[in-house]
Amino acid sequence: MDHVAALLVELGLLFLGLSLLGLLARRIGLSPIPFVLVAALALGDGGVVPLATAQPFIEAAAEIGVVLLLLALGLEFSADELFGSLRRHAPSGAVDLLLNAPPGFVAGLLLGLPWQGALALAGVTWISSSGIVARLLSDLGRLANRETPAVLSVLVLEDLSMALFLPLLVVALAGAGPASAIAGIALAVGAVVLVLLASRRHGHRLGRLLASTDDEQVLLRLVGLTLLVAGLAQSMGASAAVGAFLVGLALPASFAERARAILAPLRDLFAATFFVAFGLSTDPGAVLPVLPAVLALAVVTTATKVATGWFAAGRDGVAAPGRLRAGTALVARGEFSIVIAGLAVAAGVTGLGPVATGYVLVLAVLGPVLTRFAEPRALRAEQLPR
Repeated sequence: MDHVAALLVELGLLFLGLSLLGLLARRIGLSPIPFVLVAALALGDGGVVPLATAQPFIEAAAEIGVVLLLLALGLEFSADELFGSLRRHAPSGAVDLLLNAPPGFVAGLLLGLPWQGALALAGVTWISSSGIVARLLSDLGRLANRETPAVLSVLVLEDLSMALFLPLLVVALAGAGPASAIAGIALAVGAVVLVLLASRRHGHRLGRLLASTDDEQVLLRLVGLTLLVAGLAQSMGASAAVGAFLVGLALPASFAERARAILAPLRDLFAATFFVAFGLSTDPGAVLPVLPAVLALAVVTTATKVATGWFAAGRDGVAAPGRLRAGTALVARGEFSIVIAGLAVAAGVTGLGPVATGYVLVLAVLGPVLTRFAEPRALRAEQLPR
């Protein structure tokens, strides 16, 4: 079989396999991310079936997957929503950071990672999975619940913080000094503020430039602009992911809704490829030795996330059952934890790969399960006499 034929066969089998895994995940009410990671571990180096011919394509597609994930994330929020979240739930965001990032940093140092790897692990344990949480709230019919605005505010603040954290991490992984790190953060802060202000005043003009009655034209213009900005951001020493996130933020809500619908299939395809690429880069034999540490870290950060949701919902005057629902909803980690870990692994901190993979596998499953079990307990508690 020649190279092209082998490439097409491998990709065809891969995408069909991902489809089956997605159906299985949906059937049992879980995110497909842990299933994809396990399958990728079986295909990569040290796995059962090596995926040799398609691996270069998958690695290139994974970079696009990160860009599209962050673009879709930026499209979810408007500047007004971000400013509103900052005003109302800035203390919740501070509690979230202080409770959930330090356990990852300490665990990284204890596991022998360099401080840059420990910083990346702090990001892994800090960021909840917006995709898993949003899907879970929708599936459980909780979008109209009193605690849901607090949950979404925490997610918004986390996602906005990524625009600052990723440049800091990139500078640290590159081995630059404190001055470069400060410059990177200042650049990120300036870019975010500039984009937010510009989107409030001129976002409608950008929306008109990208708009078209033809969905194909919208897709080509949006993806083309995003890749261009992401590439320029990367060349300036920032992160391509941050550039994509800012593009999504800059677009007006009237255009963003249609853009999300058009972009969704392409985003899902390349995002799945990104998770496969991350799994391929991890030796499954390296996950087992760190499993006790992964489980201990998962227990600690499950408790800290529940405390975060409890605090955030309490600020909105939500009763104890709703605060418990908010806390368990935030437990799941997923796509953006893997994005952070992927940056570190690509920079040579290979020891982080097995830890992040095991950690995301555990909490991507445990989070939805805890959230489902919190519902009946909360309902029973609400029926008790006060």
